[in-house]
Amino acid sequence: MSSNARINFLLIGFFLIGILIASRLFYWQVLAAEELALVGEKQYWISFEIPAKRGEILAQDGFPLAANKEAFLIFASIPDLRQAPEKIAAKIAPFLVAEKDDSQEGKQGQLEETEEIIKERLNRQDLVWVPLKHRVSRETKKILENLEIEGIGFEEEQTRNYPEGSSAAHLLGFVGSDVNGQDKGYFGLEGYYDLELKGRPGVVRREKDASGKPILVGEISGQEQKDGRTLVTTIDRTVQFIIEEKLKAGLERYGAVSGSVTLMDPKTGAILGMISLPVYNPESFFDFNKELFPNPVIASSYEPGSTFKVLVMAAALDAEVVKPDTRCDQCSGPRQIADYSIKTYNNQYYPQSTMTEVIGHSDNVGMVFVTEKLGLEKSFFYLEKFGLGQPTGIDLEGEITPALRPKNQWRKIDLATVSFGQGIAATPLQMVRAVGAIANGGYLVKPFVVKKVIDKKGETEIFPRETEKVIKPSTARIMTEMMVNATEKAWFDQLKPKGFKIATKTGTAQIPIAGHYDEEKTIASCIGFAPADNSRFVMLVTLQEPTSSPWGANTAAPLWIEIAKELIVYYGIMPDL
Repeated sequence: MSSNARINFLLIGFFLIGILIASRLFYWQVLAAEELALVGEKQYWISFEIPAKRGEILAQDGFPLAANKEAFLIFASIPDLRQAPEKIAAKIAPFLVAEKDDSQEGKQGQLEETEEIIKERLNRQDLVWVPLKHRVSRETKKILENLEIEGIGFEEEQTRNYPEGSSAAHLLGFVGSDVNGQDKGYFGLEGYYDLELKGRPGVVRREKDASGKPILVGEISGQEQKDGRTLVTTIDRTVQFIIEEKLKAGLERYGAVSGSVTLMDPKTGAILGMISLPVYNPESFFDFNKELFPNPVIASSYEPGSTFKVLVMAAALDAEVVKPDTRCDQCSGPRQIADYSIKTYNNQYYPQSTMTEVIGHSDNVGMVFVTEKLGLEKSFFYLEKFGLGQPTGIDLEGEITPALRPKNQWRKIDLATVSFGQGIAATPLQMVRAVGAIANGGYLVKPFVVKKVIDKKGETEIFPRETEKVIKPSTARIMTEMMVNATEKAWFDQLKPKGFKIATKTGTAQIPIAGHYDEEKTIASCIGFAPADNSRFVMLVTLQEPTSSPWGANTAAPLWIEIAKELIVYYGIMPDL
């Protein structure tokens, strides 16, 4: 090979090596710059997260429904440990074990599992700081401090506390952990307002030496934590106490498996109280069946039964297809529609009864007459205006929306059964909202629980509230009088306080199971508002499978009256007469 060829070969080699070096430098300085910077940063910096305080949830009087109580994080600084991980784990595990099993064998298993977890964390060589146990009490902290184990430290944090216990559990929800072990709100207000409540944790970054220890004179930087916002709710603690105690007694008296009471201000949509039983304790939610977590008032549907008649009648009155004194010329006996025979609940019939009497008698046959006058188009139009098939938009996590059957799939029998609240599903809150439109003069309001948010900048009112006109004010007044008349003619009218006009409607619905109705099991309910002419509240009481009597008039109605009497006294409402 000639000298020129050797030189050219060397030049080509140097050129290729130069390209390789330049490519590598480009990769390090441009493509991998961010990743390498992070690696370098980890070698010279140690970061600590400062948890933010979760915002409180307050009743309307400022008393905490959900608050924070003192707790501590137990952690280990790996470079400072002077004892073997096995020895440390054996010492502290008995005080950190979560004993959920009362048996001796179960306790031993829990202890061994906890000890193994601690030992595994203490053996981590890629970390200088590891958490061992969140939210331990001050008493446990003192015990561990007395062990004087070098490298074991403590950081203050909070754990969620519910001063009212399970009273408002379905409204509040609870705080658990997400897949990363971070606090997260689930269900109710804790879930719906999780981002507002949790705030933003702070971060402290500090220079460290080669062994991983902080340099005392080194640079410190970071980001201040931002505590969560506080929520002020519309919940009245006295109202909540009244409805809880009355519902507990009602379930026992009537032998029902479950039940609920919902109160709303019909003018604003503010939820004044809401309780469903059975319930769980949000502070120890992990000890309860998860089926109890969803709020039945917004997360379960039912067929409203005869309570639905007031909505259908209001629609017919508003569309002017009937008047209060319109007489039913098909109410002399059962109605045959296709293969179905529609009867009254007690097999009593009232020929030529007026619309006011149809509501008073809770006459299924009379209601079929009403929907035939109204027709499918108008019936469907008003169902949607009353909010059926649509979410209420309440600020609670977990609301479901039972769908309305598409209009083109309705048969004549479907229109007939809907007239008395069967073959259609709603949530209890949808019914409260819809009947609230009768109570307030014709407007569909948006239910809400939080009225104000508080942070460092001050207080923020949550407005405006959405309303939509459903029926004319004159229609609402007529329908109210029909409901008052029905109440005054019912046996339970004798239970209500004298001198007050109260508008109610009872309902009894069979429970659909596997394509048919259970003959033995019912949902008894009563919905209404008081005072009738200037309503302070609209309330729904539901009882699931009462055994003393299947009828809403015999179970849910007297319970409704009992609660209303207490509320009338509490609110200082004066009699009408």
